[in-house]
Amino acid sequence: MAELTFTYGTMAAGKSTLALQLCWQLREGRSDVALWTFGDRSSTGMVTSRIGIEAEAEAVIPGADLAEHARRLLERDVRILVIDEVQFASAEQVDALARLVDDHDVDVHAFGLSADFLLNIFPGSARLFAIADWAHELPLTSSCWCGRRGRCNARVVQGVVARTGSQFFYGDIAAGDVHYQVLCRTHYRLGQLSDER
Repeated sequence: MAELTFTYGTMAAGKSTLALQLCWQLREGRSDVALWTFGDRSSTGMVTSRIGIEAEAEAVIPGADLAEHARRLLERDVRILVIDEVQFASAEQVDALARLVDDHDVDVHAFGLSADFLLNIFPGSARLFAIADWAHELPLTSSCWCGRRGRCNARVVQGVVARTGSQFFYGDIAAGDVHYQVLCRTHYRLGQLSDER
């Protein structure tokens, strides 16, 4: 029986790395595995990890109709679909993924964030929490600068934790005026980015 699984965690917790590892391991013994991304940091049809590994993937536009993507999967007799950055999927796209599982017996392994920089659940993640057969939080989590478990993906704009802005921001913005930093609840609430402030 095929299943829809959702593996989630904070930024830099290893979601893309695990998606790539799972895809590689599965492809070692079979040819019916596909890899999708809903918006990788590379801004191309790739899944990339901050530790330096990557693989070509089919880029799916968030909110787009998945009918053509699904048709190509079924024509190639894909039995396992691995997806990265699934938080950017719409609820309708997640429902389409569930139909691949239920109607076509395709295992779907989806990886992504649960919450955005304002601590609001992404629509795709919310839908996955509601309908996935399994939802797993990654055991490897990022830590706040204080050493506590990092629960919050803070968007930092010119050295200040942002409290407004668009939920969706694609690409890798690890340096410059805008970047992300994982914080514990306390330091997210206080907007404190280090022990110097």
